[in-house]
Amino acid sequence: MNISNFIKEKRKQLGITQIELAERAGVGLRFVRELEQGKQTVRLDKVNQVLSLFGAESRSNQKK
Repeated sequence: MNISNFIKEKRKQLGITQIELAERAGVGLRFVRELEQGKQTVRLDKVNQVLSLFGAESRSNQKK
């Protein structure tokens, strides 16, 4: 399952709207919408803010 599907499924399981998710995560509604639609983002910090509500986090696959 990809991140966008994971977030949408978890949000629906909690019975919250995209607006409520954005408020709880401290991100904008537009970011949540685009994230659920699968739009590419370089803002891993914001993705992790949303994922942290579900006890998950994303890590970069890039090696330093």
